[in-house]
Amino acid sequence: MVKVNNISKSFKDVQALDDVTFSAEKGELYGIIGPDGAGKTTLFRIMTTLTIPDKGTVFINNKSIIKNYMEIRKTIGYMPGKFALYQDLTVEENLNFFASVFNADVNDNYDLIKGIYSHIAPFKKRKAGNLSGGMKQKLALSCALIHKPEVLFLDEPTTGVDPVSRKEFWDMLAGLKEMGITIIVSTPYMDEASRCDRIALIKNGKFLQVDTPNNIIEKFNSNLIAVKTYNMRRILDDLRKCTNIKSAFAFGSEIHALIDDYSNIENVSLFLNNLKYNDIEIHKIKPNIEDCFIWSR
Repeated sequence: MVKVNNISKSFKDVQALDDVTFSAEKGELYGIIGPDGAGKTTLFRIMTTLTIPDKGTVFINNKSIIKNYMEIRKTIGYMPGKFALYQDLTVEENLNFFASVFNADVNDNYDLIKGIYSHIAPFKKRKAGNLSGGMKQKLALSCALIHKPEVLFLDEPTTGVDPVSRKEFWDMLAGLKEMGITIIVSTPYMDEASRCDRIALIKNGKFLQVDTPNNIIEKFNSNLIAVKTYNMRRILDDLRKCTNIKSAFAFGSEIHALIDDYSNIENVSLFLNNLKYNDIEIHKIKPNIEDCFIWSR
């Protein structure tokens, strides 16, 4: 359905994308996972025919984004990272406007958005600019779907949204996937990766790994430990000085570190005890997607 081949794009001295290649199949929920500045938005603007790559090709349903861009725009839906609807129009007016742009009728395609739009229907007379973040998100998704696209592109749709709305949004995506819509979504939230069929980890414009979330975790072949104590800031610097520790990063309330061998956990403990840490907790852990991202090369 979507085939991206060797895409590169630079802006003056900044290499936004560097030889990116991947494909997404019909009905697949494909996640592009990475931090701000990794190149996600540039890639989405290329895939949605808004930016031309320096090199490489993109085909959507066997149509080129260069030669067939007008045809492609009729068959895709795009939800950019920033709220891009008309804030001085009401919810209802926005939906009707975007349907008219594609010569679609809201009533004909209402079943497609019913589960989403029903959350904001009680506020259909409210101006879009006065909606909450979660409501704006649902309206934007409804407008992106109202013409019944074959492929849906969502660029960081849950950024800045509360945890409950984030979960609701991903539940909606699962429902759209069941309808056969191909969904390509980007996010900086590593915990959302598990909701995707396949993911690509992106850093500095390059794809580091492409696979199912479970397979990426299974491929992690380093010895990972978690370390916890009362002075987390100071222990991180000290832990990195230990000869048995290859690398260490703060992860929430603990530190995740790569150790040369699990048999040397006691050596790490003794090293920290000698530095006057007396309440250390160290144990083996299984990696998550964030660990895989941090230590990808």
